[in-house]
Amino acid sequence: MTGVDVGLHIDYTLHSFTVSTSGSDRKSQTLRKSGSWSTEDNLNFMKSYQPRNKEVKHLRILLHGPVGAGKSSFINSVDSALRGIVTSRAETDYKTYKIEKDHQSFYSFVFNDIMGLENNADNGVHVEDIKLALRGHVKDGYKFNPYGPLTKNDQGYNSNPSLDDKVHVLVCVVPVSSVSRLDDKVVQKLREVRLAASDLGIPQLAILTKVDQACPEVRSNIHNLHKSKKLKGQVEQFSAMLGIPIKSIFLVKNYESEISTSDDISRLILTTLRQMVTFGEDYINDM
Repeated sequence: MTGVDVGLHIDYTLHSFTVSTSGSDRKSQTLRKSGSWSTEDNLNFMKSYQPRNKEVKHLRILLHGPVGAGKSSFINSVDSALRGIVTSRAETDYKTYKIEKDHQSFYSFVFNDIMGLENNADNGVHVEDIKLALRGHVKDGYKFNPYGPLTKNDQGYNSNPSLDDKVHVLVCVVPVSSVSRLDDKVVQKLREVRLAASDLGIPQLAILTKVDQACPEVRSNIHNLHKSKKLKGQVEQFSAMLGIPIKSIFLVKNYESEISTSDDISRLILTTLRQMVTFGEDYINDM
């Protein structure tokens, strides 16, 4: 910064990120304006979405991040938001998760969850495994080995991945309250994965989860999300830490203890999902 007072306004009512610059020439720069998408708007978008690239049957979204970040919970939350009922089915193996659209078809995107990153070299997923997954070399159902990365001689290695096997969007998932407490070794691993994805041209987003646990005002009312200075600071810090633009960082509350869905929670989740699909669609159309 150059002494200019910059404030971040995170408005999930309008689904936009705005950086407001104060000073003699006060102005506002909108980093992302997604329109006032309703839950119904997002549902209609997802139901109608089909990849234009005929080599891709399903847009593939890979979630990665530290242990306990809420990756599996986000997949379950997307499933819940799309179906209108709270569900729970995600596991820890490298599995492709399809979400049922109706009794005869699935949505045209899939998730891959991956074991969490840890600071200890003998625990958690290896960075090299994530790099292999980005390029489509990890077979569905592979159980990651914390003691060593996947090799070409392993049964879980896909030696000839198709475009459909490769990752089209990479999403980093971190609890918002953990941003300032991330271990340096975990941060280094996140950066290494980000660099590998950048080298491949894969678009990247980040989700900061558990916003209600980090901010009492948000816990009492999800509409306070865009007013929280604490969450604003965490978004800015995470952006600086990994180099992910603020416009590509999303604050999300997953469905965890709820027994029924909420329009306010689902709108956050589906707006985030819609951006993932939009980023990924641009990527596969440029290939």
